[in-house]
Amino acid sequence: MSYRMVADRVAGAAARAGRDPGEVTLIVITKGRDVARIRELYDQGIRDFGENRAQELASKVGELPGDVRWHFVGPLQTNKVNRVRASTHLLHSLDRPRLVRAWARDPSRRVPALAQVNIGGEAQKHGAAPDEVEELVEMALSAGVEVKGLMAMAPRVDHPEETRPYFRRLRELSERLAGRYDGMGELSMGMTEDYEVAVEEGATMVRVGRAIFGEGS
Repeated sequence: MSYRMVADRVAGAAARAGRDPGEVTLIVITKGRDVARIRELYDQGIRDFGENRAQELASKVGELPGDVRWHFVGPLQTNKVNRVRASTHLLHSLDRPRLVRAWARDPSRRVPALAQVNIGGEAQKHGAAPDEVEELVEMALSAGVEVKGLMAMAPRVDHPEETRPYFRRLRELSERLAGRYDGMGELSMGMTEDYEVAVEEGATMVRVGRAIFGEGS
């Protein structure tokens, strides 16, 4: 597949849901991809890229133009916060009070974030429980973090359609919180396996890597 093919599928999913495709940002996940491949996409006009490792993000930032919008989408250790915050456009994985405190520590570099929700209640995944995320959001807002919405990863399933209840639940949670707190309209959900279902259920950001670069590339 290619970026254009994925973008067309995103647009098709939005149309099926009666949505404007312009409401959805396609973030290219560049984990393990060399800078030359990323540069090819940049030269096509792509600006939103995502990384989930602090060291890999830091190594790529200096090799690409400054107008790239880097999204950090992976779990973040507090001792890596300064490295990530210095070059990140949006943190997708604000998942615990300790990280909130670390992310808010430098008032000179305020970077917005999404609160990560463990929507499937899976022990191996990061994120606040759905019934605890509001407390995390309130803490972050009180600390001066601009929380722009929610992020989650659906459980692995045999068929993409099986992710729909999880995405729907996250959207309903997002709508409830957006009604209480200003500026929380972003909803980051959907990856290579399930991004079309996520868009149909209200995603404003999808995070896709393998469907763009290829499984073995």
